[in-house]
Amino acid sequence: MFSLNRATIIGHLTRDPELRTTPNGQNVSSFSVATNRRWTDATGAQQDAAEFHDIVTWGKLAEIASTILHKGDRAYVEGRLQTRNWEAQDGSRRSKTEIVAENLINLSPRKETGETIMEAAEKSGPTKKEKPKEKVKTTETETEEIDINDIPF
Repeated sequence: MFSLNRATIIGHLTRDPELRTTPNGQNVSSFSVATNRRWTDATGAQQDAAEFHDIVTWGKLAEIASTILHKGDRAYVEGRLQTRNWEAQDGSRRSKTEIVAENLINLSPRKETGETIMEAAEKSGPTKKEKPKEKVKTTETETEEIDINDIPF
């Protein structure tokens, strides 16, 4: 049977990503993202709550995260949930659930230009090519241009 393990959050980094290297040479970075929730309780008062999510990135994404993300930045994080279990020094069993990120986007404006990374990429990236207009012969003496995007099917 198919199952799905997917987590997607948008929030603010609570600390700079910490880049480390494992003994076998693999890069890993970790940081935390806070998400907020607001609701109205039974008495009509607005309530706020914050959740803190531990994020782990591996390999090239770990290097990128430590370069483009900083404390306070707003970020989109997509990945899978993973729970680690270990025994603490005092002998007690501990566990921690983390998001192992597979996709990151910094949503905060860059300090130099005020643009987000996505806006800058859209400006510098290849432009979207328009679909060609097709000429349709309506009468023997007249042709009319019809945009393919105007056809409802």
